[in-house]
Amino acid sequence: MGRALVVLTALMMVAIGTPAAATRPVFVLHDGVSQPIYSYQQAIRETAWVETGTDHDRDGRIDRVAADVIRPAEPAKRGQRVPVIMDVSPYYACCGRGNEAQKKTYAPDGKPEQFPLFYDNYFVPRGYAVVLVDLGGTNRSSGCFDEVASGNAVVRWLNGRARGFGSAEGNDAVTARWANGSVGVVGKSQDGATAIGMAVSGIEGVKTVVPIAAVSNYYAQHISHGAPRSAPGNGGSSFTYNDRAKELCVPFEQENRDRAGTNGDYNAYWKQSNYAAKAGNVRASVFSVHGFQDANVPVDQFTIWWEALGRAGVTRKAWLNQAAHVEAFDLRRQLWVATLHRWFDRWLFDVRNGIEYEPRVHLEQSPDRWVDAWQWPAPGRPVTLWPAGDGKLASRPGSGTATVVDDPAIGREQWASEASTARALFTSDPMPVATRLSGTSSVTITASSDKSAARLGVALVDYGPATARNTAPYNSGIKNLGTRSCWGESRPGDSPCFIDTATDLVDVQHRIVALGWADLGHYASIERGAALTPGKSYTMTFPLTGMDTIVPAGHRLGLIVGGTDATHFDPELPRLDNTMTFDLARTSITVPWAATR
Repeated sequence: MGRALVVLTALMMVAIGTPAAATRPVFVLHDGVSQPIYSYQQAIRETAWVETGTDHDRDGRIDRVAADVIRPAEPAKRGQRVPVIMDVSPYYACCGRGNEAQKKTYAPDGKPEQFPLFYDNYFVPRGYAVVLVDLGGTNRSSGCFDEVASGNAVVRWLNGRARGFGSAEGNDAVTARWANGSVGVVGKSQDGATAIGMAVSGIEGVKTVVPIAAVSNYYAQHISHGAPRSAPGNGGSSFTYNDRAKELCVPFEQENRDRAGTNGDYNAYWKQSNYAAKAGNVRASVFSVHGFQDANVPVDQFTIWWEALGRAGVTRKAWLNQAAHVEAFDLRRQLWVATLHRWFDRWLFDVRNGIEYEPRVHLEQSPDRWVDAWQWPAPGRPVTLWPAGDGKLASRPGSGTATVVDDPAIGREQWASEASTARALFTSDPMPVATRLSGTSSVTITASSDKSAARLGVALVDYGPATARNTAPYNSGIKNLGTRSCWGESRPGDSPCFIDTATDLVDVQHRIVALGWADLGHYASIERGAALTPGKSYTMTFPLTGMDTIVPAGHRLGLIVGGTDATHFDPELPRLDNTMTFDLARTSITVPWAATR
């Protein structure tokens, strides 16, 4: 009975066109999911250059972003409209997408040939269009790097609210009468950040977003509680630009750098790109994916977003893993494709499959040990631990001091494994029972510096033998196999077959489970830093990255306090060459203690 009702819903959704359109559904369900009923080989491939309404490159013409489209031909012939799966990216020409760094390719006549990743191969035969958009100034787009404007322009075009053209500079107008107005935006890293930015813009037509390893707060990505991660001019988007944009976008990029500032203050520029703070504007459902060991986009980008969505009452789902900066497709491929399929069916075809009522979080607690949970973080209680001068980490305030000499050549893995004057280490007694830590820790640091500035680096470490995903330093936690598996249909120039992957394991004596960084001069507020008075103590509290891990019985928890983390900060930043003295009686860490499952 339930399946019959879903099919009836599909029939009612058919766009009114020819008489045939009124008697045939756009999609067909079997076992509750849409089926591959359309020819991928005969799919329509085309490009629209869509006006964004801006002139960021200042050439006197409205910027146009290139939207490469692949859509099933059969519904179009019947006058039926289809939903869109969209990925907006700056990487289609410079760097590629996915584990195999796939790039867009084009036939001699300019029509798009290879659509990176599996979305086109798998979803087009099921009645979806796939639209891959070149972010402004990249690949075949004009303009400059303006992620939300680039993506939203194409959504407006799909909904008949923006102008599109059949060429980069011509006046040959094209429309998207084949689109039914429903858009799902998916993507990893920068692409995922764009999806989040589009969602918080509240644009009409975006029904769901699937950000993977994505930034939700650009201030927190580039600046850690007042401490800039990179030297001026070393970040940004210039490496993704096409040759035209590399020249024309210099003023645009410089203006953004000027607005961002170099002092680490959270100013108006950073507030506008704090998407998590705008979660109340989200109209779409959200399915987020992130790795706890992601060094490119630290997991705090997920935790602040997830918490903000919860406060805003947004329908949300998450996959959390112990890997680094990787696609969910390369973690649990069959389950990921099946889950994403049902998610898009639910929000783009309006199939009432109940996925939003299933456990909200799919969580990897240890390598290949996955559990489902109704909420995250797990219920528990905060536990505060204090370091002491004897090197202990205990449940009562300690005493004494610790001295650290800043050394920007040493990173957190060396802090954790080697004795050094660049850090101080404090360890607990062996854990009497296995203990789960789930959520976000925070540290309170009281310290003085012999110079007018000081960077703080903190790590929470699980000390004890373990087998973990190989994620340090900047490893992904996955490895490629010698086989391929296929996900969808094929045609010359665009294969659905991808290298299989497996968990990359390594035996370790410690695991860093949470991290944090800060500028001590921002002790009072991230909005305004101040020069330190040498020798004067300052107290600062800030959160660490989120975690979900089980610390086995017999292991010890370690708290590391240090200065500049070489793994996290650009080596071209000015050296501080300062010595810090930590007041241990007024230094502590509060960790999220949860029940062990």
